[in-house]
Amino acid sequence: MHLIDWLFVVLPVVIVAAVTIYANRYLKSVADFMSGGRLAGRYLLSTARSEMGAGAIGYVAMFEWFSHGGFPVTWWGQIASPVGLIMAITGFVIYRYRQTRALTLAQFFEMRYTRSFRLATGILGFIAGVLNFGVIPVIGGKFMVHFLDLPQTIDLFSFTVPTYLVLMGGFLTITTLITITGGQITVMMADCIQGMISQIFYVIIGLFLIFIFSWPQTRAMLLSNPPGHSAVNPFESFSTKDFNLGYVLIGIFGSVYGTMAWQNNQGFNSAAASPHESRMGYILGKWRGFALGTTMLLLAVSAMTYLHQPEGQAVVQQRLAQIADPQTSEQMRLPIGLSEILPIGIKGLLVSVVLMGILGGDGQHLHSWGSIFAQDVVLPLCKRPLSVRAHIILLRASIIGVALFAFFFGALFTQTEYLPMWFNVTMAIFVGGAGAAIIGGLYWSHGTTAGAWTGLILGSTLSTGGILLRQPGCVSFFQGVTDRLGMSSVPWVQSMLNHLGPNLPLNGTVIGFFATLTALAGYILASLLTCRTPHNMDRLLHRGKYAVEPEASNEPIVTKPARSRFHVYNLVGIDEHFTRGDRWVTLGIFYWSLFWFGVCAIGSTWYLIHPWSDSAWADYWLVTAIYLPLAISIGTTIWFTIGCWKDLFLFFRRLKVERVDSHDDGTVDKNRDSVQTTPSH
Repeated sequence: MHLIDWLFVVLPVVIVAAVTIYANRYLKSVADFMSGGRLAGRYLLSTARSEMGAGAIGYVAMFEWFSHGGFPVTWWGQIASPVGLIMAITGFVIYRYRQTRALTLAQFFEMRYTRSFRLATGILGFIAGVLNFGVIPVIGGKFMVHFLDLPQTIDLFSFTVPTYLVLMGGFLTITTLITITGGQITVMMADCIQGMISQIFYVIIGLFLIFIFSWPQTRAMLLSNPPGHSAVNPFESFSTKDFNLGYVLIGIFGSVYGTMAWQNNQGFNSAAASPHESRMGYILGKWRGFALGTTMLLLAVSAMTYLHQPEGQAVVQQRLAQIADPQTSEQMRLPIGLSEILPIGIKGLLVSVVLMGILGGDGQHLHSWGSIFAQDVVLPLCKRPLSVRAHIILLRASIIGVALFAFFFGALFTQTEYLPMWFNVTMAIFVGGAGAAIIGGLYWSHGTTAGAWTGLILGSTLSTGGILLRQPGCVSFFQGVTDRLGMSSVPWVQSMLNHLGPNLPLNGTVIGFFATLTALAGYILASLLTCRTPHNMDRLLHRGKYAVEPEASNEPIVTKPARSRFHVYNLVGIDEHFTRGDRWVTLGIFYWSLFWFGVCAIGSTWYLIHPWSDSAWADYWLVTAIYLPLAISIGTTIWFTIGCWKDLFLFFRRLKVERVDSHDDGTVDKNRDSVQTTPSH
């Protein structure tokens, strides 16, 4: 890269380091380390949280599904728009979880069920989380090596080691230092600064790609797929494997069932200044996603167009031939293509946003899984309360341990799944059973501990079994067993062996889906059979006489004492805490999503009656998936940059006057009226 490119990479890192060092002075308590003292505003939350998907892993996963599924996945995904939006607006799970004031999900499980269930979910969630996270840092290292065309190996202390391992170790070291310095305070500060810078860089990259965009070449590439595998026509893509309509429908179900169950950024779930701020943070995240999503899409389309040309394919294939692992070779195809077409400056901008995404996303993972291990595995086993200093040392040690595990796991593990599939099946290890326990625990007073245990055991067992059956070593293991039993020549045994490992007909998404359904049925049935006394939901949610903090005081939205049941405010969950600005933001994204849902429904009906050409489909995607969201992202970049700066200054002011309660450390005392809490700020 050119010196200009390196300046774009180094400058944001220096800024983030300075902010991290400054923010560390505000660390006073366990609650500060775990959730930033519960003082974060909506723009800070939405911007910092979004860095989770901005790293190399997000780009590689996006490139995988788009190169195999194309635009049809986006078309069918519009079915889910109203579902996800209504969940965000109503604060489904999010709002009530914040009301519990739990610092971790497993702490909520102890409040709602038992300490033993907390310990079990803490262990299971931690194992699933570090397995899920284990492939992320190594992808970041490999992305940088192949995008920058660095040497495959380097000599280090008389040893020859893969370059991606050195980069992965360096990234994890920097991220670990940021995370252990001030916990969630420094994670949020660093991610928010990175998010603001990245948002501007996304727009610049997107505008540049539009400027050099050759639509005739891209159209030819998109229309070149064989029948049944169309990259533009959703009704001619049903033969596409893995990334198809079934993948989308399972994703819709999973997004509802697993709301907030996956704890890869759990510090943000309890970091909001109030439940309403938490809800607004998720709503604003819907607006902020245009820039990142459009830029990723443009990068994927540009790289695929280049690879479709004979000269581009030859250049990239020559570089891919140097990669021994076939899975890595497939994952790096589009990043290598991008490295060949991006000029000086733009290449540096992309490396910068990917690097900031790596540091931001890895930091959230490290903080989350390290905190979960300390809070939900070690802490419940401690016979005596820890001092604040000892508690924070435990949290920091756990974070360092997660980083070490991620390094060695990434270096040794052989990946056989597409990244989205791997994420789905590892998440299902925990979410498959925990989703029912969360929703039932927050909304159903008749949910019982027996039901929670039943769902957890069923979901985790089936998902773990699915992972093992898809591993290459599974075939060798069962082959050895059948040889010892003298059954290796039996036809049905050979047929079974031929369908194990990577040839297993069920992918990770389908395995997780069936595990989830089984767990949900088990939770409901066991709860109905064992419920004797409904749970005290007012105490759990700190309502009525159990209230410990007021909601943020906002202007009322209406003067009339009542509204129709079918009034739009009631339909989307707008209540007295929404200001006029909140209502505009909320209703704007609500009607936007409904519009595209209507486009999908009407367009599908129209196409079935009077089909139009694939060329028309390609032009439709040019306008709706590229031009329109990129134009919106320019406005949202200005909007969120202003909002983030205001939230950052407000966050620091709140930290200065924060009143600390040393008992607010994530422990649960059943003899008190509520969880250990900090006073209202």
